[in-house]
Amino acid sequence: MVPVEPDFLKEHTLSRSIESVAVLGAGTMGAGIAAASAAAGCDVLLLDTNTDVVEAALQQVDQDAQHLVTTGTVANDLGAVSDYDWVCEAVIEDLSIKRELFSRLELIRKDGSVISSNTSGIPLRQISEGMTPRFRADVAITHFFNPVKVMHLLELVPGEDTDDDVIAAFAEFGAERLGKGVVNAKDTVNFIGNRIGCFFMLSGLHLAKPFLVEGMNQETVDAILSTPVGLPPTGLYGLIDLIGLDVMELVGKNLSINLPESDPGRAFTAFPTVEQQMHDSGQLGRKAGGGFSRQIKLDDGTRSKETFDLVDETWRDAQPVASEGVATELGEVIFQDSAAGELAWQVFGGTLRYAAALVPEIADDVVNIDNAIRWGFNWVHGPFEMLDHLNPRRVIERIHAEGSELPSMLAVLERAEVGSFYRNDGTECLGLDGEYHSVDESVS
Repeated sequence: MVPVEPDFLKEHTLSRSIESVAVLGAGTMGAGIAAASAAAGCDVLLLDTNTDVVEAALQQVDQDAQHLVTTGTVANDLGAVSDYDWVCEAVIEDLSIKRELFSRLELIRKDGSVISSNTSGIPLRQISEGMTPRFRADVAITHFFNPVKVMHLLELVPGEDTDDDVIAAFAEFGAERLGKGVVNAKDTVNFIGNRIGCFFMLSGLHLAKPFLVEGMNQETVDAILSTPVGLPPTGLYGLIDLIGLDVMELVGKNLSINLPESDPGRAFTAFPTVEQQMHDSGQLGRKAGGGFSRQIKLDDGTRSKETFDLVDETWRDAQPVASEGVATELGEVIFQDSAAGELAWQVFGGTLRYAAALVPEIADDVVNIDNAIRWGFNWVHGPFEMLDHLNPRRVIERIHAEGSELPSMLAVLERAEVGSFYRNDGTECLGLDGEYHSVDESVS
């Protein structure tokens, strides 16, 4: 083997160093990425088709960093990307638009630059299909969560031909310069965070229906599917109101096209009838003035909260939460013999089981899945951490009692005759081989 000269190694490393960033698309995500990069001291180019959008995005950049940002339009200034180390596409979630833009960028970007898409769910293989070898070697998904300034998660997704040093450059920049929690994901639909988080939301809309019909109000559904299971207080309906039914419908359509045929999530990709009618009428959530709930300003200047009743299909005053008897110890509600317990088992427990079936499809280990869900959706524990908290044996026994098949990682745990996914104070995690491995190896 011919030794590599140190000077070459130094030059090669520097060629993948990110000191300047070109962001294409100045919408919510593009503006956030540009602002974060400028705050990290990088020279930033921010382009969009609309000058008003660009100027609005510039106002999101810290004032003391605005001098680092150059703005322009795609029509007039695209050639300027040739001066930048990282070219980040953050345009609308439309495959044809992304591919057309990347084809133009490939003709002008400099050698040694790295390129990425901030898509939230389009597989990289679809973006890269038929592109040049140079493009395929230099491209990855860099999926930030919104708002970029606040959310800790950055998912990195390589393609089949992506060079290792490209991923290394993104990982170093994301962690060291932007202060993000970097997760290694695979090129599968919706990657890690949205694959599991959106399963919780979309399945929840369907699985909660019988409980609503039997008299449980939506306020109680949200209350059960929040703090008692270690989720944010928005619960189910509150979270979808925050995200928007329009966004969730697009997510569902993307999942329906790209999920494997055997995936349990395929049963939940379309909205239930009432939720679809809400979407079609523009009742999308907070950004539209109301979705599942809304605030009404009264004549005396005070505000009143109303809920859109999914059974009666009418607006009504918000009702009290019926939380009496719900276990307060974290997660214990899913084992309760009650309507609340059954709801929690089906929706939250179903999400835990879904996550446990996705290794190695979406990630090679439990650590990256746990980090993605904690950092991207603000769960107290990631799915496998939560299973450890609950005692995986209890979950396994219930699945067996129901006559259901164990998801892959719970089956691994049972065969290995061990009691947890993590041990030694969380420094080791259970692998697909039934052996424990260093957590540091999983996140590096």
